[in-house]
Amino acid sequence: MATRRVLSTAQTLLAAVHRGTIFEERSLKLLQDNLSMSLRRVGGRSDGGIDLMGWWWLPPSEADAQDCGPAAPKRRRLRVLAQCKAEKKKMGPNYVREMEGVLHRYMSLSSSAVAPDLQDPLVALLVSESPFTKATILRAQSSPVPFFLLHMPPSDPSEAEDPETEETGKIGMAVWNPALAGTRGLLEGKMEARWELSLGGTGRPSLWWAGQRLRSWTPDGTAEELTMEIEDRFFAAQ
Repeated sequence: MATRRVLSTAQTLLAAVHRGTIFEERSLKLLQDNLSMSLRRVGGRSDGGIDLMGWWWLPPSEADAQDCGPAAPKRRRLRVLAQCKAEKKKMGPNYVREMEGVLHRYMSLSSSAVAPDLQDPLVALLVSESPFTKATILRAQSSPVPFFLLHMPPSDPSEAEDPETEETGKIGMAVWNPALAGTRGLLEGKMEARWELSLGGTGRPSLWWAGQRLRSWTPDGTAEELTMEIEDRFFAAQ
């Protein structure tokens, strides 16, 4: 009996790990294909509480546009640190507190000799397969950390036990806090997330900037490789 219980526990853990991996890959695809992010999976024992890490490529800030004029870059980058949670129970505020700790650790390293060039603005991204509780949303809204909460439910409740059959792009909720999307936040009150429907009835998420649709864009692979050295130094310091 004891052996059976051990085997059952091991199988349950393996299933949970598999489900989590599939959800991370699903999240990664949606964020890169539709929301102008270039990310990579970094999960593991030394991941520092981070599942996805990379950049969010958005139009330049108003200050950059004024300072640089026509020479202003077409896109600026924001550093994204993300956690992906494929859990059946609703996401509680403890996950927001945990993510705040992750970002504070990252910022402490960025101001040290370990990684002095990690100075880009930071965004905390929580992606959940289950809904966020009201307390979680309120906690994120009151946080000084720029937060983006993204609910990606299974495409069909009957398929919840088989994540590999799910669609990639379904979104239940997208919420960001004032530190990120407010008029004094990183996005200067200009960003909107919308769900676009085609004539055929299919839909996809999209970003709108200052009332205009923002094309999802990321740099080529060469530019991305240049950022991996910085990320590797962060994880080496764990």
